[in-house]
Amino acid sequence: MSAAMDVAAAVCLLLGAILAFAAGVGMVRFPGTLARMHAATKPQVLGLHLILLAMWLRDPSWKIAGVILLVAVYQVVTAAVAAYVVGRTAHLTESPQDDGTAVPHGDTRA
Repeated sequence: MSAAMDVAAAVCLLLGAILAFAAGVGMVRFPGTLARMHAATKPQVLGLHLILLAMWLRDPSWKIAGVILLVAVYQVVTAAVAAYVVGRTAHLTESPQDDGTAVPHGDTRA
C-alpha cells in the first residue's frame, strides 16, 4: 500500500509542478490582462492542490490534512478575489491589449 501511495504522490507532485510551470509561462506569453489573469489563477490553483494532495499522500494524517485543507481553501479564496480585482480594474481602466508578451516596450531582454 505504501508503494502505491508513493507513486500516487509522485504523479500528483509532477502534475502539480507542470501546471504551476504552465501558469508561469502563460503569465509571460499570453496577450492582455484578462488572458494573463486566467493563466495566473486556473492552472496555478489546480497545480497547488495537486501538490498539496501529494503532501497528504506522503503523510496521511488528520494533523496534516487540517493544515493542507486550510491552505487549499485560502488559495481558492484569494485567487478568486485577486482575479476579480485585476479583471475589474482592467475593465474600468480599459487597459489596451498588448503585443503578446509581458516584456515592456523598449526592454531588450526578450
